[in-house]
Amino acid sequence: MWNLTPLEAEAVRLSLRVAVVAVAGSLPIGVLVAWLLARREFPGKTIVNGLVHLPLILPPVVVGYLLLVLLGRRGPVGAWLYDVFGVTIAFTWKGAAVASAVMAFPLMVRAIRLSLESVDRRLEQAARTLGASPFRVFLTVTLPLTLPGILTGAVLGFARSLGEFGATITFVSNIPGETRTLPLALFSMVQTPGGDQGAVRLVIISVVLAMAALVASEVLARRISARSGN
Repeated sequence: MWNLTPLEAEAVRLSLRVAVVAVAGSLPIGVLVAWLLARREFPGKTIVNGLVHLPLILPPVVVGYLLLVLLGRRGPVGAWLYDVFGVTIAFTWKGAAVASAVMAFPLMVRAIRLSLESVDRRLEQAARTLGASPFRVFLTVTLPLTLPGILTGAVLGFARSLGEFGATITFVSNIPGETRTLPLALFSMVQTPGGDQGAVRLVIISVVLAMAALVASEVLARRISARSGN
């Protein structure tokens, strides 16, 4: 009952790999976008903010289809990547990581942005008066104070990536050993006669991983609230 089959174990490993790559690849961009939205005023800021949060309200299948159009072998970006670098994104585990990163990006940016907005600007101004450059102030003052929010965003992004289904199956399909992540493996089990036991195992694993990520996120959020209160 509780022994995972090779395909189930592969799905779990692939999900963890995809989630880690998705967070690692999108986190630096998320910090930059969150900083721009929190600290800068520029033409089109409302539009940029809307685009960042669009995956939250769009059906995941729509996001997956748009990724397929852009990053598919015949898409404008996908064709360029293949012709120049020989890299194929669609229907590979790398595409699953891209889909997960896109779907998790709004949650990540929001957590980091809220943390940036809670930073006391007087501390940054004090560092500037002591002769620190803007970049040094960001590295030594802003970034450390924003770290709980960055960690929270990373955890939320990781949890969201583990549960991504709609955009992934639309963009990279459901290929065993290549793109069949935990949610896709669970979907396959439900569609397979006699796959109930495997489905139960994957459900339990999904719940445990999701709860662990949510608990970690809650702990970090409490620390941010405590710091803001002080």
